[in-house]
Amino acid sequence: MSINHIVTPLDSAILDSKEQYVFYHQMVDFALKELIVAVQRQKICNEQEVLLFKQYCDLLLYSVEAMRIKYMYDEEDNMKVDLTESGFPNYLEFRYLFNDLELRDEYVSKLTPITALKEEFLDTLLRKKEPIKKSKLFQAASIVYYTSVNKQYIFNRFVQGKILEAPKDSKSDLMTSWSFYDVSHNRPFICFMYFNYDGNRIEDHKEEIYDVLKTVADRDMALDMMAHAIDRKLPKVFPKLIKRIDLGPLHNVFAKDENMVTHAILKSIAKKEVPLEAYALSLKTEEVLSKSEFKEGGFFNKQILQHWDDVFKQNYVLAPHRVIQLLYNKTPEIMNSLAKPPIEIAELKIKKI
Repeated sequence: MSINHIVTPLDSAILDSKEQYVFYHQMVDFALKELIVAVQRQKICNEQEVLLFKQYCDLLLYSVEAMRIKYMYDEEDNMKVDLTESGFPNYLEFRYLFNDLELRDEYVSKLTPITALKEEFLDTLLRKKEPIKKSKLFQAASIVYYTSVNKQYIFNRFVQGKILEAPKDSKSDLMTSWSFYDVSHNRPFICFMYFNYDGNRIEDHKEEIYDVLKTVADRDMALDMMAHAIDRKLPKVFPKLIKRIDLGPLHNVFAKDENMVTHAILKSIAKKEVPLEAYALSLKTEEVLSKSEFKEGGFFNKQILQHWDDVFKQNYVLAPHRVIQLLYNKTPEIMNSLAKPPIEIAELKIKKI
């Protein structure tokens, strides 16, 4: 089935043809790269955050490319895309990548040697004048997959960033970042924490900080609850600002959810008002700021905790110009409630097969 058959919100979540793989991976790759540029230009993040944001997005892009290589000629398995409030690959696909690469040596030993496969390809193409069988193309893709994909660059369920000096205007001494792929939403989230430290060497305490973040801040939850849990579990750490970015959903022809933006795009694709490649990307930022401190506990186990202000939320929509016009016509209430007018990004153009 070619990409021209992808016309309604009722399509399968499984990509079952080479054309669909090419189409989907190009869309995700293109949208994420546009997002990185927009976040910087629109100053949604400061300079330090933009650098970290890009690093996490690069891991995501690397993983999606690894999936493309893995499934391109595989006739037995198909990659699954989450259709509800996501548009990104199902979390299990990332887990499968990680598990595959854990057993890299075992798989590589079973693959046909590269020289033998090259000779067979040349013989088929030049002497027999026949196309390469899909099973043989899958063998070649498997060799590329297992010999070139690096496990340490796969976007795991939780990815921890380093502890760095905070920017001078942040009113905090240190900052750290982390990212997680929420398994209930099947979407990536990126977090930043600005904090002060009551100790001599942060290096002596960093593993404990990392362990706490991985334990209590690895899923989507109320941001003030997350901040309170981090604060309470780290007596020597005084969090001052926690910021979380929710990437998605990616609204496109593969989606199937109740989101009004998604529905507007899907209906317009079906009516041929916008091209098949039409897409939009939602983005939500949340921040919670410490407004004061208080002491809790007895004389021998007193701890300084933070009084957290209300969570500050901002919603954004990024889309090409044509889609922005469509959304203003179809969903004006959503467009008028955004933190700033819809952010224009480039239009995706894919050659139809």
